[in-house]
Amino acid sequence: MRHILLLALALTATPALAQANPQIDYPAFQALTASVAPARATRLIAFDAFKAEAAKPGTLLLDARSKDAFQRGHIKGAVNLPLTDFTAESLAAVVGANPGRPILIYCNNNFSNHRSPVPLKSAPLALNIQTFINLVGYGYPNVLELADVVDFNDPKVEWVTG
Repeated sequence: MRHILLLALALTATPALAQANPQIDYPAFQALTASVAPARATRLIAFDAFKAEAAKPGTLLLDARSKDAFQRGHIKGAVNLPLTDFTAESLAAVVGANPGRPILIYCNNNFSNHRSPVPLKSAPLALNIQTFINLVGYGYPNVLELADVVDFNDPKVEWVTG
């Protein structure tokens, strides 16, 4: 009897952290990630193609790094919206009314410099991965990702500060 009472007490004393949060859906994230992977493989583009796409009217060059990192340096023409600030509303404000608008992305791991403002991140945690998944998850399917590693000192990169 004592054993049953202890078991009942343990079941009713479940900590709040062990309970499911309806606002966090890890299985849906896993499904989204799996569904995005094949598309992402076809959306990686070389630097020259990336720059050519960036020059086209209506294309958004999105930098999802922190505001501070962006201010310390970014590719000319980029618009900053930190990944931590992604919501349906903030993305709509930056992307505009056309969810099919071409969106170009890059991150720290696209640069060989490995110093501020683009220190190398762990490859499985590169910002491009999360940014790509989030953009598609929020309904923006036309994402192109820089595939190459470049030096921000190369004049073709058009690196600017401020």
